[in-house]
Amino acid sequence: MSDIRTAAENRHSTKSGGKRAEWPRALRFVTAAALAISLLLGGAFLSVGRLRSTPSEVLDHPVNPVTDEQSKAQVVGPAKQIVVLTGLQTASAGYLLMSCKDRDDPPYQGVIYLTFALPAAARADTYFPMIAATLVTHGWAEGLPPNDHAFAKTFSRDAITVIIYRQSDDPTLGVLRIYGQCRNMTDHRNDATTWIDITEQFARTG
Repeated sequence: MSDIRTAAENRHSTKSGGKRAEWPRALRFVTAAALAISLLLGGAFLSVGRLRSTPSEVLDHPVNPVTDEQSKAQVVGPAKQIVVLTGLQTASAGYLLMSCKDRDDPPYQGVIYLTFALPAAARADTYFPMIAATLVTHGWAEGLPPNDHAFAKTFSRDAITVIIYRQSDDPTLGVLRIYGQCRNMTDHRNDATTWIDITEQFARTG
């Protein structure tokens, strides 16, 4: 799980006293985008008073809050589907429940960081577009690509956000990141930030 630990160190600066770690600007952008999609899709069902609520108020009071297990299922299910659809050769996978608001406070979202091996004969400039085409064919909407990784693509479906790219430190590996909905209001402010190894839940195809 060294890849997962490295990702956690790069994406968080640990807070003293076992508090949840701070997440980076790029992750804030992805979460904000996922939240905006959720608000847009649900707008037709909001009351007039709800429409006048600020984004912060909506974030603090999500409709139909979910449990820890539901947060995990929101991202594990799509991750498994994507691995099967695209034939990813999973190397490692970790799960984390992360604050959508700051370092510690609810609501939280489930997050998956999965690494996969690129096929030996594959060229990155054709392999990643092929993955993208497969996801679009199966209902994932492609968004603006993040600019901090090579061959990076962003997708969304059902308010779930997916980012896929070639790993910067090792060109033989790719990374799949999945972010769930910000609807978990369970208090985890006193929990330490810990990646959970879930590699065994993904079949290795290579």
